[in-house]
Amino acid sequence: MTGRAVPAEPILHVDLDAFYASVEILKDPSLEGRPVVVGGSGARGVVMSASYEARRFGVSSAMPSARARRLCPDAVFVPPDFASYQAYSTRLREVLLSFTPLVEPLSLDEAFLDVSGAARLFGAPAEIAGAVKARVREELSLTCSVGVAPNKFLAKMASAAAKPDGVVVVTAGRVLDFLHPLPVRALWGVGERTHEVLERLGVRTVGELAAVPVRVLERTLGEAHARHLAALAAARDERTVVPYEAPKQVSHEETFDRDIDAEDDVMRELLRLSFRVAARLRTDGYRARTVTLKARLASFATLNRSRTVPDPTDVGADLYRVVADLYRAIPGTRRRIRLLGVAASGLAPAGADQLALVRAGRWGDAERAMDRIERRFGRGATLPATLLGPEGR
Repeated sequence: MTGRAVPAEPILHVDLDAFYASVEILKDPSLEGRPVVVGGSGARGVVMSASYEARRFGVSSAMPSARARRLCPDAVFVPPDFASYQAYSTRLREVLLSFTPLVEPLSLDEAFLDVSGAARLFGAPAEIAGAVKARVREELSLTCSVGVAPNKFLAKMASAAAKPDGVVVVTAGRVLDFLHPLPVRALWGVGERTHEVLERLGVRTVGELAAVPVRVLERTLGEAHARHLAALAAARDERTVVPYEAPKQVSHEETFDRDIDAEDDVMRELLRLSFRVAARLRTDGYRARTVTLKARLASFATLNRSRTVPDPTDVGADLYRVVADLYRAIPGTRRRIRLLGVAASGLAPAGADQLALVRAGRWGDAERAMDRIERRFGRGATLPATLLGPEGR
């Protein structure tokens, strides 16, 4: 018995549909069928995700919330809940790993799979794509779109063509038939400026780009960028699927509707961000040695300050003490702050340093108790008294 041959289209790209918005609808079923927008609703808010009902009005990710509201006055704005998104992302990874160990997450809601070694157990790649979709729907109650292709680039293009809730298979013999009619804007690395340059050359589709001599592209785009785009237009992508790697850092940041300048307000926000980062560290099973403060002023100048601590920590109180000291050490007096961020890096597995757990002491015990309460009753069910509103809420 020789077994099955290695498939010619062994790469899958799995992408959850309208992920953040879909999770919010699962949390609150009354939102089903309504135009849901995840993001800040204030003047400086930005759309992070939109349900397909909202997208029909032209709402899209990265759009200013004010514009989204003009396009869709009936949109329901929901603040992001990253703890829930992380939990669903972890469950997605578990589903994908049940098909192959070669899973490369790109973000919370998408990943590449190399299924070249999975054919004997699960069938052809197109069959695996269908099985993945069924398992995601069954176990997460979410839909996903899957692209199947000979390489990562084509698989991602195929999953975009499959949206929403579909499968597109690009066979080895029809690669250029699929790729060349696509708009050149679909290629990785074609942003606003590059798109304008290509339009001046009369290039609107990937096929038209493939017909342009590389030397002409090099003169207009530079050698490295030109060769990158020429390779993609010819459907060349030699990258392999790199299995999951530990994150380099865990961070949270917030842009405020109005600039803040009172030190009490700044410290309260730093405390809130520190506790969110610490909760993520504990959920993901890491402790951090380096703590970084990010502060963007009203002038848009951005300040970054870091400190490495003697013992790794996953305790919000520890992170807060560091970023509070870093903020107070910045020269100057009263500052108008547009954005604050807290990041934890130099990560090590939580079990790697038991001494840190002992030294975390009562604060660590308290925060782990808070984790248990929030898992049962939802985010915001417990928090430090300092973060309570003026009416105790």
